[in-house]
Amino acid sequence: MLISSYNLAHMGDTLIVMLAPDTSSQQANEQKGDIVRIFNAETNETLGYNFFEISQSLKLTAVGPVVLTEEEVSILNNKLSLSGFDAELVADLDPKFVIGYVATVTPHPDSDHLQITQTQVGNGQTLQIVSGSPNMKAGIKVVVAKVGAVMPSGLIIWPGELRGVASNGMIVSGRELKLPNAPEVPGALILPDDFQQVGEALDFVQAQKLFK
Repeated sequence: MLISSYNLAHMGDTLIVMLAPDTSSQQANEQKGDIVRIFNAETNETLGYNFFEISQSLKLTAVGPVVLTEEEVSILNNKLSLSGFDAELVADLDPKFVIGYVATVTPHPDSDHLQITQTQVGNGQTLQIVSGSPNMKAGIKVVVAKVGAVMPSGLIIWPGELRGVASNGMIVSGRELKLPNAPEVPGALILPDDFQQVGEALDFVQAQKLFK
């Protein structure tokens, strides 16, 4: 997993790269040159890097989430090596917002409003996603924010648990995607059957028209 963001106006000329969720109670950092490594002090697992003065190495124009190409990741790994860090970054080009199909829904054993879904996301992959959407049911086509997705609100989707049940991803609403005219109420975005094929990356341009 490789989550990157860049915002020159608010963060300066710094590329933020995240590999794992923060662990604030055990978090430490070390700086070598213009790179800061953030890591878990107990396990030494790398949580992320801050690359300062990044415009000297990469030409970034995005504001917010950045999808780094394999070439850009190679440049960053070279910078890590030259600074004395491990070249551990791996490009992640898989789409994070995809069309899913809710195959099954079962009640959560420790909640009266959560449900456990088995949701197909293409290429033979099925994700267990816990959902609190009141309109959740089997047999619907939905939008899935996979692990590593950055929501329009800035929320990052990490692997997690909801009341003791593993959940890998999020079935999202039109409101959470900030689609025009989406209802301001809880509930999964249920797509028309002919919208897109399961497993395809969400067409955000086409999605803008769903509530018109």
